[in-house]
This record gives sequence, structure tokens and C-alpha cells, in this order.
Amino acid sequence: MRVLVTGGTGFVGSHSVAAIRAAGHDVRLLVRDPDKARRVSASRGLDADDLVVGDMTDAACVDRALEGCDAVVHAAALVALEAARGGEVLATNARGVELVVGGAARRGVRSIVYVSSGSALFTPGSGPIAAGSAIADGKSAYARSKADSERIVQRLIDAGAPIRSTYPPGIIGPDDPGLSEGNHTIRTFLRDTMVITSSGFQVVDVRDLAAVHVALLEPHVPTGRYTIGGPMLEWAALVELIDELTGRRVRRFRIPGPVLRGLGRVGDLVKRVRPFDFPLTREGMQFATRWPGILASPTLDSLGVCFREARETYADTIRWLHRAGHLTSEHAGRLAEP
Repeated sequence: MRVLVTGGTGFVGSHSVAAIRAAGHDVRLLVRDPDKARRVSASRGLDADDLVVGDMTDAACVDRALEGCDAVVHAAALVALEAARGGEVLATNARGVELVVGGAARRGVRSIVYVSSGSALFTPGSGPIAAGSAIADGKSAYARSKADSERIVQRLIDAGAPIRSTYPPGIIGPDDPGLSEGNHTIRTFLRDTMVITSSGFQVVDVRDLAAVHVALLEPHVPTGRYTIGGPMLEWAALVELIDELTGRRVRRFRIPGPVLRGLGRVGDLVKRVRPFDFPLTREGMQFATRWPGILASPTLDSLGVCFREARETYADTIRWLHRAGHLTSEHAGRLAEP
């Protein structure tokens, strides 16, 4: 089948493209930067000969991209945490879903995969996240844009559209075209510091998530939500694992969850005046200190996807971060490659 992939030059999208091609399907990419698309594809040993250049918010471009496609994987989203870009984020992500996912449904495309996020279903204090969890109304513009997108997708599913949505937790792994949020977090852990607090850190290997997306393209797979329950380690256990993998003692300190959430409120105020890169926000600290974990959808067991152990995923991620120049040999320790 011919599969349209949006976000194909990003972390999740590029791995999904490679997995889709490996499964024997043809891929078309909707991209804004064709040169980047060719670079990213070449880094995977692939060509990028079926491109539609344009934006997911441009109806005419999306319509051209959908022409002749049997399936769609919509992995594109604008991720910008700066308050000044809030309006752009809200408008872009919902509009992209409306045009790409909604457009595919209107055309009768037989298989549509929408890449959402576990955070779209996270309400502090509500218990473990599952496929039946309510849509969360987040505080940030990005979180609200995901909630708006969820409502659009749910209306389409209710109308009979063959949509399968994935809800991963943090996503890490090797071969990241940029430095996505999950891998940026691992780099921060190793270069700067780790915090031992309440709750823990849950991740899924990007390669496993890509395999899920390939499996969900099959028309016989039931439509609806697929929550992805990757390995979740308490913060203290994660510190111990990284110490063991690298053979060094990473810097760490303990701080109670309520204190971190209070600091997040301060961070929100400071960012209004002086933006900074570290995710010290109230919402971010809610995720860090109150994350309840995601329960994997039972249907995933029947799809034949095997999820890697945390040890393998973290080791491969740290090796890649060093190989790509994001970590020094000192930071990567025994995982540093010559």
C-alpha cells in the first residue's frame, strides 16, 4: 500500500517511515523542507522520491498529498513551549488533524494512524492512564492543542472513520534527526543532574513505537485508542540504572514532589519575562512528580510487537547521544564509542 506520512523528518515520523518501508509499503511524505527530508531519509539508507512539499495546515497541499494513498500516519505536530507561540501551537495542531486525519476520512482512506500522546489523557490524581481515560485539559498551549485534536479525532471515529490513535509516554532512542524532548531529557540527566522525587519516568523505545504504527496500518485491526505502556522506573531506580550503564555516578539530589511543583509555578512566572530551555513549569513538574503510568492496550499483545527492556533502550540512547556529539565521553562513561 502507499502510506502518506506527515512529520516524516522528525523523530517518531522518520522511524515510522523506515519501519513502513521495511514492511514492504511505499511511502509518500508531506514535508516543508525537501532537502531535510532527503538528508533524513539518506541517514536511514532510504531515498525520498515521493514528496509533496507543503504544510499540514494548507488544505490544497494536504489534498495533493492524500491523492492515491491507501493509508496515513499523521505524526506531525508543532511542539513549542514558549508562551509567545501559544496561539500558533493551538491553531496549527488542531488544523493539521482536521485536514490530514479528517481529509483522509472524507476520502475513504482505509487505514489512518494518528500519533497522539499519553499526556493527552493525563489528569493528576486520576490513576493509571488507559484507553478509556478522559481527555485532559492541560494548561499549556501544546497540551490544549492535543486535547482539541483528540476531540476532532473522536468525532471522526464516532462517525465511522478507521482511525487508530497511539498514546505513548516519553519517547527515547537512537537516530534522532534533531533532539526531541525525551532524548533532551536523557542528555540533561547525564550532563547536568538528576532529581529523585515522587513517581517515576516512563518511556517507550521509538523503534518499538514505529513497529506499533506499522501493525496498526492493517485494515483488520480494530479502530480506536492504543495506549503504549513502556518501561516505568521510579526515579531512584532510574538513577541506579544510568550509574550502572555508564559506570559513573551521575549528579543527583532529592527534592519532594510538592516542592518541585512549587518551583514549576515560579518557572512559569519567570518564563513570561525571560524564556529558558529547561522544562521547569508547573505542568512539567506535574508530569515528573505525579505520573501514574500508562497501561498498555491489551490488543497490542495480538499485534506481534515486542517491546525492548529499559536497559537496552537507555543503553542504545546514550550510545547514540555520544555518537551524535550530544554527550562527551566523560558523560557517556563506558557507553562512549571510539
